[in-house]
Amino acid sequence: MSERTQNRSQKSERRLAAQLAAQKAAEAKRRRQAWAGGLAGVAVVAILITVFVIIGQRGGDDATEPAAGTPSADAAASAPAGDAPAAQLPAGADPALASKPTVAAGTGTLTKLTVTPLIKGTGPAVQAGQTITTNYVGVFFKDGKEFDSSWSAGQPASFPIGVGQVIPGWDKGLVGVNVGSRVQLDIPAELAYGNDSSGGRPAGPLRFVVDVLAAK
Repeated sequence: MSERTQNRSQKSERRLAAQLAAQKAAEAKRRRQAWAGGLAGVAVVAILITVFVIIGQRGGDDATEPAAGTPSADAAASAPAGDAPAAQLPAGADPALASKPTVAAGTGTLTKLTVTPLIKGTGPAVQAGQTITTNYVGVFFKDGKEFDSSWSAGQPASFPIGVGQVIPGWDKGLVGVNVGSRVQLDIPAELAYGNDSSGGRPAGPLRFVVDVLAAK
């Protein structure tokens, strides 16, 4: 073999070796990138899982603990059934006003408006033209069957008094009653809704027990 041919053969071998080395380096680089990408993906997944776990724990804590300064229920909801929240009662009122009264049927024949004090309040006397706030129970005088009650509605009722906005028995019977009082009103039919039950109105003589909570 001539010297020139030998040199060419050596150059070809060096080029081939260089190409093989470049291929190996490129393949090694691809492997490193693949490993790095895989590790990065695993790290991202791990971070996301950790974040979700933390958020879930915080959400669970928020669900089981009420926010600071927020009551678990309002006053009306926390009061026992048939009881009025204390905030609705006038200052210094008899605690009995916080409970719904039991109202029995009347006796005999009712011929005139009768106002019977059950609890004497210490507040100012109700004046005609004022708006009063009351709790009340209404029953039929003859059998004591209840037909209306603010207690069932869950809140007191407010209305002008002494100006024809309610039945005459209320207008006549509640003017002059002291705030904080509980009174029984026995009202003949002519001062209530009459004797005609059409239209769903309670007919005949009626009995109301009324708590006067405020007058303005």
